[in-house]
Amino acid sequence: MLNRLPPRERQIVDLLYERGAMAVADLCDALPDRLSGSAIRAMLKRLEDKGFVRREESERGYLFEPTMSDAQASKSALSGVVKTFFNGSAAGAATALLGMSGRLDTDELNELEAMIAKARQAKRT
Repeated sequence: MLNRLPPRERQIVDLLYERGAMAVADLCDALPDRLSGSAIRAMLKRLEDKGFVRREESERGYLFEPTMSDAQASKSALSGVVKTFFNGSAAGAATALLGMSGRLDTDELNELEAMIAKARQAKRT
């Protein structure tokens, strides 16, 4: 879902994931290219209408934050990658990751093994 956002909107959402809830002024300062507050407010309004961010009042005005957790966003993004590049095959994606095993350290490989064992156990019950 996030991958379908225009680049600037995606940049704003990425900042919100990275830094947490932010005010428009904070976003203005954090973006690498200077944008006016009104331009950022317009993008935040679109993001809010699309369901990607929500706003809450604070002493500093509105604070904006993502509507879904990091874990949900990661899962959604990974699902898109698996669907697009691996024809929906999680095993194909896992094989590709394991093909990169030279870049995976022992802890990461152990974590993958534990997740596979957990998935097998869940299938049995």
